Amino acid sequence: MVRLIMSGSGEGKTKQLLELMDNAAETEAGCMVCLEPKRNMSFNLPHQTRLVDASEFSITSLESLRGFLCGMYAGNYDISHIFIDDLCKVAHTKDEREIGEFLNWLDTFTSPLKLKTTLTISADPDTATDTMKKYM
Repeated sequence: MVRLIMSGSGEGKTKQLLELMDNAAETEAGCMVCLEPKRNMSFNLPHQTRLVDASEFSITSLESLRGFLCGMYAGNYDISHIFIDDLCKVAHTKDEREIGEFLNWLDTFTSPLKLKTTLTISADPDTATDTMKKYM
């Protein structure tokens, strides 16, 4: 399952993501991971959530993010939910076509594993492509 939260900068996406993490910590049995561009949320996360600073792992594209997510899951099959705060900053791209392809790949990757994924993108929801809207 892939869920996309999209709104302008400063409109509460990270706060909403933190609330979703709190709820998931209460209801989900598996491990949770939060991937963000830089370590900003370290004191706000539920203790059940592992914070990953993407800048420490040389993630420079959506392709490298794919590999990172696959490797992370391969190393820990107990992950039940992955949160990605600001996908465009994590993957260093704003290419809408690439983002759409990534979201479709992510859905294909996570669905058979029953792995939930919640992502944020800082952009006006009115500019979302049809592929992006499918996950909103």
